[in-house]
Amino acid sequence: MIEMVSKGLATLEVSLKHSGSLFMYAGHKGGAYAKNSFGNIYTAVGVFVLGRMFREAWGTEASKQQAEFNEFLERNHMCISMELVTAVLGDHGQRPNEDYAVVTAVTELGNGKPKFYSTPEIIAFCRKWRLPTNHVWLFSTRKSASSFFAAYDALCEEGTATTVCKALDEIADISIPGSKDHVRAQGEILEGLVARIVSCKSSKHMEKVLEEFHPPSADGVGLDFGPSLREICAENRSNEKQQIKALLDSVGSSFCPDHSDWFGPDGADVHSRNADRSVISKFLQAHPADYSTKKLQEMVRLMKEKRFPAAFKCYHNFQKVDAMARDNLFYRMVIHVHSDSAFRRYQKEMRLKPGLWPLYRGFFVDINLFKANKERSSEISMANENGVENGTSNSENDLADEDANLMVKLKFLTYKLRTFLIRNGLSILFKEGPGAYKAYFLRQMKIWGTSAGKQRELSKMLDEWAVYIRRKYGNRQLSSSIYLSEAEPFLEQFAKRSPQNQALVGSAGSLVRTEDFIAIVGEGQDEEGDLEAEKETATPRHTFSVTDTVPKQEGLIVFFPGIPGSAKSALCKELLNTPGGFGDDRPVHSLMGDLVKAKYWQKVADERRKKPYSIMLADKNAPNEEVWRQIEDMCHRTRASAIPVVTESEGTDSNPYSLDALAVFMFRVLQRVNHPGNLDKASPNAGYVLLMFYHLYDGKSRREFESELIERFGSIVKMPLLKSDRNPLPQPVQSILEEGINLYKLHTKRHGRLESTKGSYTKEWAAWEKQLREILFEHAEYLNTIQVPFEDSVKQVSEQLRNIAKGDYSPPDTEKRKLGTIVFAALSLPVTEIQGALKNLGANNPTVEAFLKGKHIESLNRAHVTLAHKRSHGIKAVADYGAFLHEKVPVELNALLFSDKMAAFEACPGFVQGEKIVSKNSWPHVTLWTAEGISAKEANTLPELLKQGKASRIDFNPPLTITGTVEFF
Repeated sequence: MIEMVSKGLATLEVSLKHSGSLFMYAGHKGGAYAKNSFGNIYTAVGVFVLGRMFREAWGTEASKQQAEFNEFLERNHMCISMELVTAVLGDHGQRPNEDYAVVTAVTELGNGKPKFYSTPEIIAFCRKWRLPTNHVWLFSTRKSASSFFAAYDALCEEGTATTVCKALDEIADISIPGSKDHVRAQGEILEGLVARIVSCKSSKHMEKVLEEFHPPSADGVGLDFGPSLREICAENRSNEKQQIKALLDSVGSSFCPDHSDWFGPDGADVHSRNADRSVISKFLQAHPADYSTKKLQEMVRLMKEKRFPAAFKCYHNFQKVDAMARDNLFYRMVIHVHSDSAFRRYQKEMRLKPGLWPLYRGFFVDINLFKANKERSSEISMANENGVENGTSNSENDLADEDANLMVKLKFLTYKLRTFLIRNGLSILFKEGPGAYKAYFLRQMKIWGTSAGKQRELSKMLDEWAVYIRRKYGNRQLSSSIYLSEAEPFLEQFAKRSPQNQALVGSAGSLVRTEDFIAIVGEGQDEEGDLEAEKETATPRHTFSVTDTVPKQEGLIVFFPGIPGSAKSALCKELLNTPGGFGDDRPVHSLMGDLVKAKYWQKVADERRKKPYSIMLADKNAPNEEVWRQIEDMCHRTRASAIPVVTESEGTDSNPYSLDALAVFMFRVLQRVNHPGNLDKASPNAGYVLLMFYHLYDGKSRREFESELIERFGSIVKMPLLKSDRNPLPQPVQSILEEGINLYKLHTKRHGRLESTKGSYTKEWAAWEKQLREILFEHAEYLNTIQVPFEDSVKQVSEQLRNIAKGDYSPPDTEKRKLGTIVFAALSLPVTEIQGALKNLGANNPTVEAFLKGKHIESLNRAHVTLAHKRSHGIKAVADYGAFLHEKVPVELNALLFSDKMAAFEACPGFVQGEKIVSKNSWPHVTLWTAEGISAKEANTLPELLKQGKASRIDFNPPLTITGTVEFF
C-alpha cells in the first residue's frame, strides 16, 4: 500500500471500526437487514436507532423527511449500510454510552452494475439527509501513509480512542470528524481502524465536498421523542416478538410502513417465511431478465461450484404478497460468507475473470421468479441486447478492480483482550478448565504477534481473571452476552493497582448496566455472528498449543492434509515401528482410513476417548477446512494437540501442490496392487480420483495453505518428496496433466461430483486414463529419480515430530505482517564497525586506550542513534520516520565523550532521498558503554557533564562515517 501511495497512484483512506454489527437499510418499504438475515430483533433495533437519529437530526420535520428518504431510496434502488452500535444486543468490546449507527456504505442497485459511493460521496449524501458519518482520515502522500502504519504499530497494543484519534489527526493530510464522538458515545475502547486504497483524486473530491456540505444541524436535540431504546426493551421483557412490535410501533409508519418482514402478512407464523432450498437452484437455472441478475447468477454459481464457505438463505418476500401468483414468485435471498479464505479464493477468480462482481461479507437481494410470455420474453431479450450494445457488459462496467477492493482491518489489543481473550474464552475456561484456557489465550496472542512483554502481562492478568470468575461462578458458566458485567469491574480493580496495569487494559470502570434492558435473543439464534466467537479473527478455535510443549497428560493426533500417493500409510507404518516412538512413553497407534467402514473421524474420536494419552496416527487424507474443523473440535473435546504432516511442494498460485508432485502421486498410485481402498492400477478411474483430491485444495497457494495450518494447529511437519536439483517436468507429462485438469473442470461444471465413469465425458475420461498410464510409465525413470529416498523422508519427519512433541519447535514465519508495538525510531548501526572504530581510536590515542581498558567493549551487541521515542517525543514524532523505514543513511561520528560511568559517540545523521534525517534528541549519540547500574539513557547527560568538567571529549578530524539503517524498535 505504501509503495502505491509513494508513486502517486492512490490515497490511503482510514476510518474508525466501531464495536458494532453490520446493519443495512433499503428503500423497499423500509426493508431492514442484519449481516446475514432480516426480520429479527437485530433489524428491529437497527430500524429504531436509525429512526431516532432521524428525529434528532430533523426535529419536527422528521416524519416528512423520513417519508421522502424512503421514497428516494426506493425510487433509486438504494441500500444504506451502517455499523449499529448498541448496548441492548449483547456485549462486544465495550458497552456504548449511547445507542447509535454510523453509515459505512451507500449503494445504488439500479440497472447495470451497482454503484458504490466513494467516501466523499457518502459524506455529501449523509450531510444532505443528516445521517451519521464515520471519522475518516486521508493520507495522500508516501510520508503520511508510511507514518500512519508506523503510528498504528506504535499504538496497536495500548491505543485507545483519544490517543489514536489525536495521533491520526496530526499525521493525516485531511481529517473529517465523525458525527458521533467515539469517546462520548461509545467510550475509550476502540475496536480498530479500516484502511483501504482509494483514488488519488479522492483528496480533492473530499475538499470540494467539505466546502459545499457543512456538518448538518441537529434540530431535534432536546425534544421528547418518547421512550428510548433501552426503556422499550426493559418494558417489554416478556418475549422477543413483543419487543420487536414495540420498537417498530415507536418508529412510526413514515419510516417503517411495512412490518411484514418481521411478522408476515396479517400476523402469519413468522417461521412460514422460510422458502424451499430449491429456490437457489431455480434462480441459477432461470433466464436472467437483466444484466444485474446475470452477474449475480455468475457470482452465486461460482461460489456454489467452488464450494466456498458461504450460506445462501431464501425467504418469502411478504412485501410482495399482493403480486404473488403461481407464475410470479418473490423471494429474499441473503448471502453470508463465513470464512476469509473465501475472499482470497474469490479474488483469484476475479483476476482470471475480470467481469466478476466483487464479493462482500453479507448482502441480500430481492428475487422475482416468473414465467414470461412471448411478448415479455421479447422485451427481456431486447433489453439485454441493448444493454450489451450500450456497454452495460463491457469491461468499463466490470467491478473487478483489485485495488479498489483492498481493505485491511487493524484492531487494538485493548479491544481484543475483552472480545477474544475474555469473552471467547469463557466456554473453554468453564468446560475445560484453567489449563486449557491458558493454552487458548497464549495461542491467540502468538497468532496476533503480540509483543513478549504484553504476553507476559496479559498472561498474569488472565490467570487471575480465570481464578476470580471460576471462584465466583463455580460450574455455572458466565453468559457471553453480559460478560462485561463481571469483566469490567475486575479490569477496573486491576487497572487501579499501577499505571502499567492501566495501560494494559485501557479504559476501565465506566460500565453501563444492561441486565434490565438487554433485548431478548433466542437461544443459539445469533444471526449477527457477534455474540459468538468471531472465528475469522480468533482462529483457530479451541485447539491446544503445541508450540510450548505437548503435555504428557494430553494426547496427540498426527494427520495428513495430502493426496493419495503421498506415502502416508507407509510413513505411518514406519513411525509405528520406530524405536522410542516420539521420545516419550505415550503409546503410538495408527488407524487406516481404507480399513474403517464407519465414519472415519468419529472412529478417531472414539479411540481418543478410550486412549486419551496416546498418539494417534490418522492414516487418511484430510484435505479441507471441514475436516480440519472436525480435528480442532476433537482436540478440544478430548484434550489433545494435532500436528499436520504435509508433503513438501512448491505449489502453484492456486494450489499447494505442484504438477510435479501430482505426477509422482499418480505414478505411485498406478503402481499399487491390491490396495485396501481399491485405488490402484486396477482402478479404471484412478487418475480422475487423484484430480478430485487435487482440486479439493484449489484456491490456496502453498504459503496460504501452510499458514492456515500453522495458525490452526501451531505447527507443521514437512515430508520431503522431490529433489531440488531435478530436471523440469517432461512436456508430455505436463500436457497430459493439464488435459486432465481441463477435462475435470468440464466434467464437474456439468455433473458436479458424479464419477467419471458416468455422465457426458465417459469416452473422454477412458481415453485420458489410458494415455495417462502410457505417458507416466514412459517417463518412469524420470519420475523415480526425482524423488527423495523414502528412508530420508521418514527420518526427517520423525525428527520433526520428536521436536514438536518435546516442545523444541518454532513455527516457520508465515509472512504475516508483524504488529509488535513500536517504542522508538532509530538509526541502527553495524556493531562490528563501531567496535572497529573504537579499536582504531585506542591504538592511536593513549587516553582512549586507557579508558577502554577493562570496559569489555567487545560485548557490545547493539548500536543505534535514537531518532524519536514515543513517550518522550510523541507518536507523531516516531511515526514520521515511517517514510524512511529500512533506508540507508550516512552517519558522521564527530567525537567521543566519556566519563567514569559512561561513553558515547556524538553523531550527526545525513540525508536520504534528499531529506535530512534529524534526531528529536537534543544530542544525537551512540551509547557505547555504561557502568553497572547505569541506564543507557543516562548517556544523554554527557554534554552537561562535559561543561561541569566531569567528562572528556575527543574530536575526530576528519569525522568517521558509518552507514546506518532507519528501523523501529
